[in-house]
Amino acid sequence: MIRRKHLEDDDDNHERWLVSYADFITLLFAFFVVMYAISSVNQSKYEQLTSAMGSAFMGNLSPDGKIIQINKDSATQATQPKSMLKPLPLSHIYAERSHKEREAMLKVGVDLSSKLSTLVSENKVNIGQNSRGVQIDINDSLLFEAGSAELSEKARPIMLEVATILKATPYAIQVEGHTDNTPIHSEILISNWELSALRASSVVRMLSSLEIAENRLSATGFGSTQPISENETPEGRGKNRRVAILILYGSKNQIDDVMPITAASKIE
Repeated sequence: MIRRKHLEDDDDNHERWLVSYADFITLLFAFFVVMYAISSVNQSKYEQLTSAMGSAFMGNLSPDGKIIQINKDSATQATQPKSMLKPLPLSHIYAERSHKEREAMLKVGVDLSSKLSTLVSENKVNIGQNSRGVQIDINDSLLFEAGSAELSEKARPIMLEVATILKATPYAIQVEGHTDNTPIHSEILISNWELSALRASSVVRMLSSLEIAENRLSATGFGSTQPISENETPEGRGKNRRVAILILYGSKNQIDDVMPITAASKIE
């Protein structure tokens, strides 16, 4: 019987791992290329996104951020810019909610403009919309005697018209007092700070007496620090002496949770 020779085993290939290593390096390189491509910012898309976000959250603002005036025809003139970007489902929900709130707020402004149309036409009341909400600027001569923080009798009909509309809304209301830069000195009022703050408080008290919930109201005095006209002429000073009633976006005032800060606190 012829004996068959055993085939000799092939020598082990000790460099076989290089193939797997090369494949791994190739995949790793492809991964980093993809990550780099994702991280690159498309300037055109970025500008479109910025424009879309601004339109969604800022509402009726001019390009320089100033208040857009509201009149009785504003509801029919309002148009919304179209975005070239297709929004994500969540951002679409927020945008839709913001759009509905802007429409509701615009209606409040139009109703106020209609109620106070005579005073608006005389430039004694100005109603506009900005990024915070609807703002009603009322000349101080309609509400107060010169140098006084007590509301006059002629102020009540005006405040009643305003309160009638605001009672039906859920929005927070901030009242701001403003003065010109003419110094004031009396036994009670030692500066324009006190005068502006007390006037704002007087308006808040009257709104509260007209059945607007107190937790919706707040008062702030700015003195002469936020003029809307020059203080060099009587006409300009007259425009600066005003009370601003702001109907703010969002529901009634809420107290936010406060996170304590210590000496060891760090920014995460």
